[in-house]
Amino acid sequence: MSKKSISGFPELLPAGRAVESMVEDRLRHTFELHGFAGIQTRSVEPLTALEAKGETSKEVYVLQRLQSARSGGPIPLRSDTLGLHFDLTVPLARYVLANSNDLTFPFKRYQIQKVWRGERPQEGRFREFTQADIDIVGSGDLGLHHEVEAGEVMLDAFAGLDIGPVLMEINNRKLLQGIATSAGIGDFEGTLRGLDKYDKIGPQGVSKELSALGLSDSQIAVALNAAAISVETGRQLREAVGGLGLDPTPLAEGLDELATVLDALQEYAPGQVRASLRIARGLDYYTGTVYETVIPGHESFGSVCSGGRYDALVSDGRRTFPGVGLSIGVSRLVALLLSTGILEPGAPSPARVLVSVTSEETRGQSVAVARALRQRDIATEVSPSARKFGQQIRFAERRGINYVWFVDEDGGHSVKNIVTGDQEPADPAQWLPADA
Repeated sequence: MSKKSISGFPELLPAGRAVESMVEDRLRHTFELHGFAGIQTRSVEPLTALEAKGETSKEVYVLQRLQSARSGGPIPLRSDTLGLHFDLTVPLARYVLANSNDLTFPFKRYQIQKVWRGERPQEGRFREFTQADIDIVGSGDLGLHHEVEAGEVMLDAFAGLDIGPVLMEINNRKLLQGIATSAGIGDFEGTLRGLDKYDKIGPQGVSKELSALGLSDSQIAVALNAAAISVETGRQLREAVGGLGLDPTPLAEGLDELATVLDALQEYAPGQVRASLRIARGLDYYTGTVYETVIPGHESFGSVCSGGRYDALVSDGRRTFPGVGLSIGVSRLVALLLSTGILEPGAPSPARVLVSVTSEETRGQSVAVARALRQRDIATEVSPSARKFGQQIRFAERRGINYVWFVDEDGGHSVKNIVTGDQEPADPAQWLPADA
């Protein structure tokens, strides 16, 4: 990170940005392999829309004109006040409604874009960061198999990054609602917010929060026993939920859905999926399957991919557009990958070749070589000066460039692999890097 970065607004050096670009490119490739179309949405949304979407709306950055701010005194928030979006799901809802007549459903989109949250900066948490989202949106209905599909896409996306296996933990909001109903818990959303902190504050901390909501000791015990359930198969899930001793009727739909999704994803990526009933997700628009993903060995860093099913987020009053979506915090993920050494920083320059310059009088020859190589899609730089060849080679090393091209006095060409030390004659019209 740049030492002069404003807290919460990271700026990567070129080597780090190369890793971030690689991650974005590989994610984009995976999403498109699964038939998802890329879109971009505007950065701002009406504040009224942002405020309606759960606790995260409290972190919205509001836009104000500089001239208005200089007029003195607080500026009242009006119905037309705009804020920077804190996720990519809220913009998606508007986008679907605005373009519903032109979209083919189910609409499968991906989006890799900046978002902003006014939260306290800390390791892996930023105020400005990049998210990579996928969503599958239906018109009227959306089959359960799409909740499986969304999980499969993200498991493939992580596999494409070559960072080792991840662990995707899933739950179902209908099952949690059924447990709350059967146990007589009235404050469902408050209970979910408490359970969502299970890994941060532990069962005792959750117990205190649930007690403050007015839950009885027996209700708290049910909630904590449910939160402790973490299993790998649908059969294990049914047995564990049955052990809570609750009326099974309110639980049936959510339990069936979660067991189905769990078994399907477990078959797709054995050992990388688990049903964890403490996973609740803080946003209140989720209605079905919810997902959180961690990198084993780095659980303290938190989830690097999350999301869920929503049935009521998108509606125009006549039609409802249910969906399921997952989001990767790209900036968060890249920070983890670089800080832990899971991925090494990239080269400061994307160039594969540095064309040396014998003298400033013959620089045109070097430029001509670079032009010929670029026409063949080989990224190439020309040395910035005609210093001694040893100094030009060291410059290439600092830039992370593995090949140095030489033009001799007679117009002959050779290229040196500065990693291996090998040097051989070369033709700008035919030469290729050894790993091309």
